[in-house]
Amino acid sequence: MKKRRTLEEVLGSKINTEYSEQYAYIMELVGSGRIKPVLASKKNGKKPSLYREYWELEEKRDYSALKQELLFNLNPQIDITYYQHNLQTYDKERKDVLQLSSFLQNRAALLTKQVSYNERSFQIWQKEKFLLQGAGKKILSHCVLDLAELNCYSTAEPFAYFAATRAVPQKLLIIENKDTFFSMRKHLLAGNSQLLGENISTIIYGAGKRVVSYFQEFNASAEPYMLADGNELLYFGDLDYEGIGIYETLAEGFAEQGEIKPFIPAYLAMLAKAGNYKQLPSTKKDQNRNLQGGFFRYFPVNAQSQMQSILQKDLYIPQEILTISDF
Repeated sequence: MKKRRTLEEVLGSKINTEYSEQYAYIMELVGSGRIKPVLASKKNGKKPSLYREYWELEEKRDYSALKQELLFNLNPQIDITYYQHNLQTYDKERKDVLQLSSFLQNRAALLTKQVSYNERSFQIWQKEKFLLQGAGKKILSHCVLDLAELNCYSTAEPFAYFAATRAVPQKLLIIENKDTFFSMRKHLLAGNSQLLGENISTIIYGAGKRVVSYFQEFNASAEPYMLADGNELLYFGDLDYEGIGIYETLAEGFAEQGEIKPFIPAYLAMLAKAGNYKQLPSTKKDQNRNLQGGFFRYFPVNAQSQMQSILQKDLYIPQEILTISDF
C-alpha cells in the first residue's frame, strides 16, 4: 500500500543537512524504488528541484524461500496451487498451514478415530474454536482439503427430557415452557402413564425458541430409543403467534426426518378452560404474526375458528392455564 509523504517527512533526520545532500538522498530513494514523486504536488523551486510530496512504496518482498517451502516442505495431501499464485496470502496463513501439514505428516493416525470438530481443531492448531469459528475452513479450502477428511462429528446442544419408559414405539411430547414441563413430569413421576388421555412416555423441554436449534441436530443429541421407527413426535406450546410460529418453524425444519404434530388434546383443553375466564392476557409486543397455517390444519374447524378469533383480538392463552390437576 502506498503512503503519501511530504518532502520534509521523507527527509526525516536529514532535514537540517545541506541541500545538495538532501537532493542526493532523495534521488537515491527514488532510484532504489522506495519512493516516487507525487507529480501533482509540484516542485519546490530550488535547483536542482525536488517534488514537494512523494509516494512511499512498500518494499517488494522476496518470496523465493516461501516458494521453496511450498514445493518441498508441505505434506503431499496439501494442494499448493492456490498458495503458489497467492504468496502474500500464504505468508499470512503460513503458521496455520504448517501446523496442518505437521499434523498430517506426524499424527494422521488420529484421523482414524472420529472426534468432535472442536477436539480435532485443538489437535491440529491448539485452538479448539479455530476450525468452525476461526479461519480453519478457509485454510482447508486454500489447501483443497474437504472438512469431511478430518473425520469429525457435530455436537448438538443438549436438551432436558424425562422418560417414563424407553419402550418403543412411543409418543414423545415437546413442551415449550419450563413450568408445564415440570408439572407434566411430576404427573408422570406419580405413576401416571397418560397426559390428557394420551399415552406419553417421554417429555422434552423445548425452552422456547431454542427448541429449533436443539432439533437441527436431533439425531446427534437424542437417545437411540427416541429415533426408533414408529415413534410419534408431538408439540405443545403457548397459544399465541410466537408459540405457533415456533411450532411451524420446528416442524418445517424437521420435515425430512419426520412429522411433528401439535398435541391436540392440550390445545383443546386450553380453549375449554379459557372459557372460564372473563379476560385473557394481551398479546406480547413485537411478535411475528406471519403464520404459515400448517398448525391450524390439524384441528377441527370450530377449534380453528376459536383460536384465530383469540389471536385476532390480540389475546393469547399461555400453557400455564393448564395445571397438574388437568393432566
